[in-house]
Amino acid sequence: MSKTEDITSFIRENKEVLKEYVETRYEIYRLKGIKTVSKTAGFIGWIIISLFLLFLVIIFGGMTLAYWLSNVFSSTVMGFGVTTLFLVLVFVLLAAFRKQLFINPVITSIISQSNDDDDN
Repeated sequence: MSKTEDITSFIRENKEVLKEYVETRYEIYRLKGIKTVSKTAGFIGWIIISLFLLFLVIIFGGMTLAYWLSNVFSSTVMGFGVTTLFLVLVFVLLAAFRKQLFINPVITSIISQSNDDDDN
C-alpha cells in the first residue's frame, strides 16, 4: 500500500514540472515547424522569381534569335518559324525530362534544407 501512495504523491508533486515540460516541447516543435515552413516558402518564392526572370530571358533571346535568323534567311517568316520550332523542341525536351530536371532536385533541396535545420 505504501508503494501506491509513493507513486501518487510523486505524480502530485511533479505535476507542474511535467506540465511545463510538455508545454516547452510543444513550443519547440511549433517553432521548428514555423522555421521549416518559412524557409521553404522563401525558397519557393526564390524559385518563382527565378523562373519569371528565365521566362523573360527566353522571350528576349527568342526575339533576338528570330530577328537574326530573319536576316540570315532573308525572310521574316523563316526566321520566326525556325525560332518557334527550336523553342517548341526545347519545351518538349523539358517536359519529357521534368522529373529529373525539376521535380527531384527541388524535393531534394527542400528536404536537405529542413534536415540542415535539424542538425543545427
